[in-house]
Amino acid sequence: MSHLKKIGLVMAVLVVAALVLVACQPQSQIVEVTRVVTETVVEEGEPVEVTRIVTEVQEVVATPEPEVSAPTGAPDPTTWREISFGEPDTLDPALDYETTGGNVIQNVMEPLVIYDHISPTDLVPALAVEVPSLDNGGISEDGLTYTFQIREGVTFHAGGTLEPHDVAYTFQRGLLQSDPNGPQWLLLEPILGYTSGDVTEEIQAGAFAGAPEDLRANATPEELAATCEKVKAAIVADDDAGTVTFNLAVPWGPFLATVSQTWGMILDQEWAVEQGAWDGDCATWQDFYAPGAENSELTAIINGTGPYMLDHWTPGEEVVLTAYEGYWRTEETPKWEGGPFGPAAIKTVVYRVVDEWGTRFSMMQAGDAEWAQVNPEQEIQIDPLVGEICDAQTFECQPNPDNPEGIFRKYVNRPGVNRTDIFPTFVIAEDSPYIGSGQLDGQGIPVDFFSDLDVRKALATCFNYETYNQEVLLGQGVRNNGPIIGGMLGYNPDGAMYEYNPEECAAYLETAWGGALPENGFRFQIAFNTGNTTRQTIGEILQAELGAINELYQVETLGLPWPTFLAAQRASQLPVAVNGWQEDIHDPHNWVQPYLVGTYGARQNITPELMDQFRELVNAGVLASDPAEREQIYFDLQQLFYETVPQVILLQRDAPWYTQRWVDGYYYRVGMFGRDYYAYSLAPAQ
Repeated sequence: MSHLKKIGLVMAVLVVAALVLVACQPQSQIVEVTRVVTETVVEEGEPVEVTRIVTEVQEVVATPEPEVSAPTGAPDPTTWREISFGEPDTLDPALDYETTGGNVIQNVMEPLVIYDHISPTDLVPALAVEVPSLDNGGISEDGLTYTFQIREGVTFHAGGTLEPHDVAYTFQRGLLQSDPNGPQWLLLEPILGYTSGDVTEEIQAGAFAGAPEDLRANATPEELAATCEKVKAAIVADDDAGTVTFNLAVPWGPFLATVSQTWGMILDQEWAVEQGAWDGDCATWQDFYAPGAENSELTAIINGTGPYMLDHWTPGEEVVLTAYEGYWRTEETPKWEGGPFGPAAIKTVVYRVVDEWGTRFSMMQAGDAEWAQVNPEQEIQIDPLVGEICDAQTFECQPNPDNPEGIFRKYVNRPGVNRTDIFPTFVIAEDSPYIGSGQLDGQGIPVDFFSDLDVRKALATCFNYETYNQEVLLGQGVRNNGPIIGGMLGYNPDGAMYEYNPEECAAYLETAWGGALPENGFRFQIAFNTGNTTRQTIGEILQAELGAINELYQVETLGLPWPTFLAAQRASQLPVAVNGWQEDIHDPHNWVQPYLVGTYGARQNITPELMDQFRELVNAGVLASDPAEREQIYFDLQQLFYETVPQVILLQRDAPWYTQRWVDGYYYRVGMFGRDYYAYSLAPAQ
C-alpha cells in the first residue's frame, strides 16, 4: 500500500492540557493538542479517506481566565503604545509605498484634502481652503484643470510657513524623482498621461526608466530639460494669488482622492533643499531621479504640518512621535465637522517593532500596549479576552455576552480593502540567491521557471483555499477570481477561477518544461516578511501540497526582515513572494494597475507581450466614463487573467481590530494606511 501525502487538517482542538496562570500574566506552556486528521490513501488502486486522531506537543501562550476584570484606564493617558512587525521603508513621502511608513507620514504630514471621517468618497479641506469642484470653479468644465487655494498661517514643525510654491515643489519633486517601485505612478497617469509609471517615458521611449546612471549618461540636455519643463507646466504655483493649479493630461475622476494620500503630503521646499533634496532647478533634476528609498535625503527625517513630529526612529526597535503644540487647527477648523482640533490630546506615540506574536499578545494582556497587530489566525487566541464589541462605522459598542468583563475591545464591520496573494516572478534576476543551482536539476530552478504557463496553473490548483480559509481566516474569507476585490465595479462574480485540485496540479507539472519536472524535480523558495504568520502559512500550505505530489518538488518557506524582503522583491530576486495589497483609492484601477502593469507586474517581470495585453485593458478601463463600458472592460481583463494566471489570487476578508478598552476615538476609513492618533483619547487609570 502506498500513500498519497495529502493531509487536510481540521482545526478542531479536542483536548488541551490545563494551562497555568500566574498573577494573571501569560505563561509559555507545553501542551498536548489533539486534532482530527483526514488523509487519503491508495488501497488496491483506489483512493480511500481515512480519519485518525493525532496528538502533538506544542508550546503555546496561555490565555488568562475570563474572570480577569478589565483595567479601568491607561497608566498614562498622554501616551499611546502599539506593537507590530515591520517598520518604515522610508519617511520620504515621494517614495514611501508601504503601510508602516505611511502610518508615520499620515500623522506627521498633511495633504491638500482628506477624506471626511469615515466616508470612502467625500473629501474635506486640509491644507487647501476648500475642496475644488465644478460649482466653486476649482475644477474646469473639461475636467482637466484643478485649482487649490492654499491655507494661510500654517507652519511646518521646523519653522517654515506653508506657501503655494511648497505645494508645487512637492508634486514636481515627486514626479521627477519618480521611482518604478514607488507611488508616483498614481500621479503620473492623470498629470502627464504616462502609463509606464516613470517620468522618463518620453525620453528615448523610456529606455532609461529606473536607471539613473544611464539617464544621466545618455539623455541629451534638451530631453532632460523638456521633461522637467513639462512637469513644471503641469503644476503651477502662484504665491501672490495663494493658489496651485494642476493641468491634467486626461480627465481623471479619482484625482482628488489620489492627492489625498501619503504621496500628496506637502513638504517645506526650503527645508528639503537644506537637507540636500532637489533644489527645484531643471538643470539638476536628473541627479535626484530614482534614488531608491535608501538613498533619499529624506528617508530618516520628516518635517510636516501635522499634529505630530518625529522624535526618533531607531531601525529595528521603535518609532516615537511627539505632539506638535503649534498645530494649526482651531475650533473653526476641526479635522471634520465635530472632529478634533487644537494640539493632540495624546502627547507621545510609541511604535515598537515586535515580530513575535506571543510577545505582542503577552504585552497586550499585561496592559503594556494600547494596540497590537493581530493576524487572522491569531484571533482565536485573543477573542476569548474580548469584553466589548464595537461597530467601526457606527461607533456603537455592546458588551460581549460571552465575557462582558474581558479586557479588550474588538472593532468589527471593517470591510476588507486589502488581500494577500501569491506572486511568482516570470524572469528571476540572475543574481538571485534564492534559486539554488539555477538549473532544472532538482537543486534549483532556471530564472525563467515561472514563465511556463503550466507551472503557474499548477500553483493555482495546488493551493488549498479551504484550508487557508478555515485555519487562517477562520472561515470568514471569500475567494476573488481576479485582482479586483468583490463588491467593486468591474468584479465579475461569475468569472472563471481555478479550484484546489491536486490531480490537475500534478498533470500541469507533468506537462510543464517539456515533461522534465517529475523526473528532475525542482527546488525554490517562497518568501514572506518575518513576523507575518499569515503569509508564512500561505507559503507552508503550498509547500506541503507540492511536496505531497512528488518528493522531488522541494519548496522552502523563507522569512526575511521587511526591508530585505521588500528590496529582494523589487530587484525581482524572489522566485515566489507572498505579499499583500491595500488599495490606495477605492477604484478598480487601483487594483488592476499595480497587479498587472505597475508595482507587482513590474517586480514579477511579467513578459512584455502579456503586459501589453493587460495594459491595453487597464488604460481603457480607467479612461472609460460609462460605468457599463468600464464593467465590460474589466470583465474582459478578468478573463485574460484566468487564461494567463499572472498571480494566484486568494481570499478577501473583513479585518477586525483590537484595542484596550480604555481607547476611545477609533474610526475606520477606507484607504487610511494606519491609525489616526489625533482622533484618539485614553481614559486615565482610576
